[in-house]
Amino acid sequence: MTSATHSTLFPQVPDTADAVLDGLDPEQREVAEALQGPVCVLAGAGTGKTRAITHRIAYGVRAGILQPTSVLAVTFTNRAAGEMRGRLRQLGAGGVQARTFHSAALRQLQYFWPKAVGGDLPRLVERKVQLVAEAAARCRIRLDRNELRDVTSEIEWAKVTQTVPADYPAVVAKSQRDAPRDPAEISQVYAMYEQLKRDRTVIDFEDVLLLTVGILQDRHDIADHVRRQYQHFVVDEYQDVSPLQQRLLDLWLGDRDNLCVVGDASQTIYSFTGATPDHLLNFRTRHPRATVVKLVRDYRSTPQVVHLANGLLSQARGRAAEHRLELVSQRESGPEPAYLEYADEPAEAEGTARRIRDLIAAGVPAGEIAVLYRVNSQSEVYEQALADAGVPYQLRGAERFFDRPEVREAGVALRGAARAGGNDSLLDDAEGLPSEVRAVLSTKGWSSEPPTGSGAVRDRWESLAALVRLAEDFEQARPGATLSDLVAELDERAAAQHAPTVQGVTLASLHSAKGLEWDAVFLVGLTEGMMPITYAKTDEQIEEERRLLYVGVTRARFHLSLSWSLARSPGGRAGRRPSRFLNGVRPGSAALGGRATTGGSGGIERPAAARRKRRGPALCRVCGKTLTDAGEMKLMRCDDCPSDMDEALYERLRDWRAARAQDIGQPAYCVFTDKTLMAIAEAVPGTEGELAGISGVGARKLGRFGAAVLDICAGGDGVEDPGAADEEM
Repeated sequence: MTSATHSTLFPQVPDTADAVLDGLDPEQREVAEALQGPVCVLAGAGTGKTRAITHRIAYGVRAGILQPTSVLAVTFTNRAAGEMRGRLRQLGAGGVQARTFHSAALRQLQYFWPKAVGGDLPRLVERKVQLVAEAAARCRIRLDRNELRDVTSEIEWAKVTQTVPADYPAVVAKSQRDAPRDPAEISQVYAMYEQLKRDRTVIDFEDVLLLTVGILQDRHDIADHVRRQYQHFVVDEYQDVSPLQQRLLDLWLGDRDNLCVVGDASQTIYSFTGATPDHLLNFRTRHPRATVVKLVRDYRSTPQVVHLANGLLSQARGRAAEHRLELVSQRESGPEPAYLEYADEPAEAEGTARRIRDLIAAGVPAGEIAVLYRVNSQSEVYEQALADAGVPYQLRGAERFFDRPEVREAGVALRGAARAGGNDSLLDDAEGLPSEVRAVLSTKGWSSEPPTGSGAVRDRWESLAALVRLAEDFEQARPGATLSDLVAELDERAAAQHAPTVQGVTLASLHSAKGLEWDAVFLVGLTEGMMPITYAKTDEQIEEERRLLYVGVTRARFHLSLSWSLARSPGGRAGRRPSRFLNGVRPGSAALGGRATTGGSGGIERPAAARRKRRGPALCRVCGKTLTDAGEMKLMRCDDCPSDMDEALYERLRDWRAARAQDIGQPAYCVFTDKTLMAIAEAVPGTEGELAGISGVGARKLGRFGAAVLDICAGGDGVEDPGAADEEM
């Protein structure tokens, strides 16, 4: 690890207020020095907005202009709030409150409830969807799992837009919102849901905002108390505020205007939750004397990626598009974005996995690569393809790192070892702190080699391995640091939700990728009906889909791939078309309205999978039904059709796989996944051709493991040439 990396992970606190401003570009510095009155920062993707606003707060605190306890910075996710707290701590402004809207409101509600209402604050409902399900049942309305989730989201939208149950149908009609069920039915379920909460004395997260607003409106003494406490407000991602959040912000402010907002209308992608960019776009109307600063220097992405991002927005329409920011890359030139067309979804996933393997082989860390898709249901085929290719991955959207049971257990164990004076009795080398941490965590499931397979055991090991890597980085940055020092660092990171990096390719939806970035990004499934999504009907909804793709593009620092497939399954009708948003930006395409292409040089790459002769549809070998699910196509049968698998052969294959994985130092799924082994045990191939016909057995694995697998299928033990174990996977 270089000294530059050390300073990034564990930077030194600036000596003076002026030192806080060091390294800021002219526009960022203008933001940092604008400490009075309303300030509006229009910040494009990758332009360092978090850096600008955290340095602004820290400069004000260090210069004595702002009192740390009088500043409230709010954003929209715990991760973003945690990052902000971490940066402020590193800049010497650790006393500043940086929270989500809900967290700040809940803190105030808990404090003022006994005085405003009396008694204890009602309990927060843990599983809102269960209560909605009960409400629907009481209304005699049947909801399947997807409808239940959608109706729950619809109730959340109604509450943040301050729509009561009786008004819901009329508001939906007026806004042209596409309701998941009959609005009258949703209104019934919504009303019953509210009644159940009252009966059980519970509240939900939307109630936290509503009740806080109600108390501040009704109790002027409490509102004055809050305003005396907080004199200065900063709101990040201001394009995503809902009407309810804006109402709460107005009550916090009162008649003052010490407010700094930061946002980008071109990154408004959460309107379905009630978010609207109107507050950002109207800021200068509401505050005519506001200082406005535009950040357009993009430090994240290469000129090629920025050129594509700008091209996407150049065709946008609507009010947000009128305020778009033209980004200017500050990085050196990189590769042109790749545009790839595939015959079907499995081919697209396999091709993506191969390209990811190539990047990793070229030195790009797996943790710096992401596959982004429109809906979560698209992830399965990519999980399978990456597993087949031996590439580790992680699904974004799981619980927060420091909330994981194994991480909490590890923290308790490390804290106990620190109190006991370390863990020296377990050490077998002189590595100091990292060795102590390994020794402690070895009692919790960490080992020097990852476990075979995937699932919960592998996830647990990855969490503990992330803590070991953090200890190694910490010890290099602070030689001589003790276990107690590391425990203190972990406590601070947990409070700030500043998690260490878990190694593995990230699989995530475009919505959940907001605020993140990677060296290499693969945008997949870019077809009409998926991007834009099929239920985006109005011009406004279509433009939000375009902004969602823009957010995906701007996650990439260096490598960017955009791909689509012509059919869903092998042999299916090739009736799909690439997303309309790529018209005019990908090579060889014309923009809507006949404008010339703005893409880079070259044409679309059509991998071999897209050029090969088309096969017929994949049919279940038991009942003859057409297969569309990737897992079913691997087995060539429906999941609920009877299996004729040779159980003994399957167990021999599993034993061989475990030994082979240990030999090459890779997880078992990197040899073959369970589904592939099941398919082999069902087919019992006798020749290379028969084995090659099984999904998951590509040419590379056929050459690598084919002889051993065929030997096992023939009754042998699968013993391979000893020299083969030394080959690269």
